[in-house]
Amino acid sequence: MSQSVGENLPFLLRQLGVDVVFGLPGVHTLEFFRAMNEAGLRHVGVRHEQGAGFMADGYARSSGRPGVCLVISGPGVTNIATPLGQAYSDSIPVLALSSVNAIGDLGMGRGMLHDVTDQRQATAPVTTLSATVLSPDQVPVLLERAFAYFSSQRPRPHHLSFPLDLLTRPASARALNPPKLSAPAAAPELIDALAHLLGEAQRPVLVAGGGTIHAGQEIVALAEKLSLPVATTIAAKGVIPDDHPLSLSSTLQRPEARKLIAGADLVIVVGSELSEADLYVTADSEKTGGGDALTHGKLDVTGKLVRIDLDPVVLAGDYPAALSILADSALTLRALLAKLESKIRPRDDLKHLRRAMRSAVTPLEAKHIKVLDTVRKALPENGFIFGDMTQIAYTGCVHFETRKARSWFFPMGYGTMGYALPAAIGAKLANPDRPGVVLAGDGGLLFTIQELATAVELELPLAIVLWNNDGLGEIKDFMQARGLPLISVKPRNPDFIALAKSFGCDALRAQSLVELQDSIEAAFTKRCPTLIEVREDAAYLA
Repeated sequence: MSQSVGENLPFLLRQLGVDVVFGLPGVHTLEFFRAMNEAGLRHVGVRHEQGAGFMADGYARSSGRPGVCLVISGPGVTNIATPLGQAYSDSIPVLALSSVNAIGDLGMGRGMLHDVTDQRQATAPVTTLSATVLSPDQVPVLLERAFAYFSSQRPRPHHLSFPLDLLTRPASARALNPPKLSAPAAAPELIDALAHLLGEAQRPVLVAGGGTIHAGQEIVALAEKLSLPVATTIAAKGVIPDDHPLSLSSTLQRPEARKLIAGADLVIVVGSELSEADLYVTADSEKTGGGDALTHGKLDVTGKLVRIDLDPVVLAGDYPAALSILADSALTLRALLAKLESKIRPRDDLKHLRRAMRSAVTPLEAKHIKVLDTVRKALPENGFIFGDMTQIAYTGCVHFETRKARSWFFPMGYGTMGYALPAAIGAKLANPDRPGVVLAGDGGLLFTIQELATAVELELPLAIVLWNNDGLGEIKDFMQARGLPLISVKPRNPDFIALAKSFGCDALRAQSLVELQDSIEAAFTKRCPTLIEVREDAAYLA
């Protein structure tokens, strides 16, 4: 007896290298589960579809492999749209699969269960590919198309909807045959042109974005060959170790780094759209005037600009470029390195600049840095940390010392609260041997705190560092800076220790930095998550 479309799908996913799917079973997805165990596909049950999307994101972001989630039609899809928006903004390969009403009911407004006028349109703005599968033969074709996009273009999410009556029809006899694609390489004449520009430049600077996450070796080699300062976006944090003498880390929002770039005669931007989020000014800077006009708006590029990117939209962006190269970053830099002679330039200024950026902190940032440095001591070199939208993580984007790519993760572009906990769960499942830390604020953690139950069920030894300032601290600061009344920024919090314990976590409030470090280290040895609360008003942070 032939398999149905629903039965066949888990086997197709396994052929594509998928080993885990995140989701929440529902009456409209039952046919997907018929052969899931037989296919050897692991299903991780979540407590909310948003958690499934963020787990798929964390799985993909930490491993480089596509993350997959499965949800019901209607509310499942609209719940997962936020994680898809985050993945789209940060160029993360996530595949969302869902059911949808029967083909004859689509768009008819009959009031069917979970009915949506046009479900495909619900995710189209936050995906590269959003399609409704209308025949069994389209299943392997659309899966091949999705994975072809992942391997050869800017890796953004996709969504495939399966009508209910299609799921029970016989599967296609067409074999799955995904094309073996590679990302595009740069034309030799463009490499020659770039080498010529570098040969002429006296004060070049390189800006590395998330599109270089796989090109760390090439970034470091180029920097060392040319004594080239490297600033990274937050998505690229760690592609050159933060403690490398030529690294400016992820400091594009800092006036010192902005001045260096403004004074460069050649700026090479690789794998970055130079988004507003990476140039964002903090509430404290707004209140104090930022110290320099360069902390606002676009980068001030007065020298020649080179853009290297997989996305032609980025290359035709807001910054006029002397040279634009549509190509993979690693392939391009590798070819460039073969063309260049070493060119040593004295860079004593970088040491002073790095020291100035490290010391120019607010009193609140100084508190954050004490905690971040303690987390750094506790986290082994192969560990990872997922930050949520919280002030301590904003500080960490600059000041948490990261020495490897895919170690510091932050939802910078879309800026989704509640991201860190479920994303870290996905990362831990993708990398079971890597210790993991969640860094969340009290406001953000409450968005997805129900996924503590998932982490407990999976026996994941995550250390969850909760920065508690009893409210929405960043928004409160913005309101104060603009002379606004403080409205809805001091909500009532639960007892986080009791709440975490009710889920089955270990939980405590750290009474010192020593206890914080010891608790994080101990968390990695357990068979459950540990929530460690750190209060902003703690005496040991003064």
